[in-house]
Amino acid sequence: MPEVYDYLIIGGGVVGCFIARELSRYSDKVLLIEKEADIGMGATCANSAIVHPGYDPIPGSLKARVNVRGNAMFDELAADLHFAFERVGDFVVAIGEDELPSLEVLYQQGLSNGVPGMKLIGAEEMKHHEPLINPKVSGALWAATGGVCDPFQLCVATAESAVLNGAKVMLNTAFKDFIFEGKRVIGVRTNRGDFSARWVVNSAGIYADAVMHMAGVRPEFEIKARKGEYYVFDRADITTSSILFPVPNEKGKGILVTTTVHGNTICGPNNNDIPDKEDTASTQEGGEEIWIGAQKLVPSLNLRSVIASFAGLRPFGNGPCKTPGVRYDHDYIIEIPEEVQGFVNLGGIESPGLTSAPAIAEEVVALLRESGEQLTPKKNWNPIRPARARFRNMSHSERQKLVTQDAHFGRVICRCENITEGEIIREIHAPIPALTYDAIKRRTWLGTGRCQGAFDMPRVVDILCRETGQSPFEVTKRGMGSPFLYRETKELPHA
Repeated sequence: MPEVYDYLIIGGGVVGCFIARELSRYSDKVLLIEKEADIGMGATCANSAIVHPGYDPIPGSLKARVNVRGNAMFDELAADLHFAFERVGDFVVAIGEDELPSLEVLYQQGLSNGVPGMKLIGAEEMKHHEPLINPKVSGALWAATGGVCDPFQLCVATAESAVLNGAKVMLNTAFKDFIFEGKRVIGVRTNRGDFSARWVVNSAGIYADAVMHMAGVRPEFEIKARKGEYYVFDRADITTSSILFPVPNEKGKGILVTTTVHGNTICGPNNNDIPDKEDTASTQEGGEEIWIGAQKLVPSLNLRSVIASFAGLRPFGNGPCKTPGVRYDHDYIIEIPEEVQGFVNLGGIESPGLTSAPAIAEEVVALLRESGEQLTPKKNWNPIRPARARFRNMSHSERQKLVTQDAHFGRVICRCENITEGEIIREIHAPIPALTYDAIKRRTWLGTGRCQGAFDMPRVVDILCRETGQSPFEVTKRGMGSPFLYRETKELPHA
């Protein structure tokens, strides 16, 4: 008889992974399904990597509450899960006297939301904090709790923690429909068969509207894809020390310039609604738009220093909400709807979704308790996900010790980022195996330097073949439809 899961989560982004981890505190029968070849391949892996303080959301909104709560959880989470996180603080920067009044509005909004560590500063203090800032700066709002993280390290560490505590993650598993018994959801249909569950959680990100509509919930709600494009700069050419936001506009937080936990500076995103929920292509027009916005904050930026560009999509909620006083474009949906039983519904989890993710998981657990679920903590639940050895961050003596234990750590595969064969092998055989080039890239950061993988790619393909038994033609960049190799050179016709 097929296993019946207590909780089945649709969607392996950072929110779904945090829900899986939180539910693994109480049950070993937790299943997370993800349609892609790896977790975190949607909005989670293509964003600004910022842990927001919480002065942006509208006071009194659910978004404001989970943003501030989520931010406060990151220090303990980083210690337990061993992902890169730094509280560098963030600035909202006014350029010219006309923008100064907006800082006071944000400051008061942050106070209403309970954001600690904020203050308004003058132009000279802002220049002291960031010497590269536009000389026309007139002041700034400083928020000490702002931070940067590695979003994918966070996602994979959270998912691995869930797996180590008994949860199951199934990749390449696409949700197709619900299985009902009357008005109760009792399972889902997927491309890999049917799965039974007492509760199903919709955490499908940009496709959450389609999922909830299949359950008969909020037919008026829709998610629009909002594309945000970015430039990545060579850290050898430019170094910034904090997060620099412009004064926000009607389309969002605006185009920022920020440091990252990897030392690179990035700028972006723009904010354009697009019809295609799979369109993550960078565009010339988008590049020009983010460049103009970035130079408003840091005029000395140089296009010659750009080593990569990327784009991500955010799930922007839209449609006429039936609840008085609630707007889908201002808040999140986190609910157990009355129309259907056994279903937890999430929608419109856009920025600050990354920051809010751990608190959203708490909200889901609270809703389940309110519905009558008896959630008893497991005695053997372990919050710690063991740390990974990062060769590039080690001292010479630490490296020597590691190489003595395993010679694979003595072979550098990615010269730009100093990533070793030992680190790659470790990720291929991790609790959630990295079986594509991009999966290894996101976990180790190889291929992200000046050469953008030109040196390491053939070697990574060779390692994947050796460790997994795949042929070179089966190794892909990001999953189905993205093979690196099509034929051997000797198969080419001779002239």
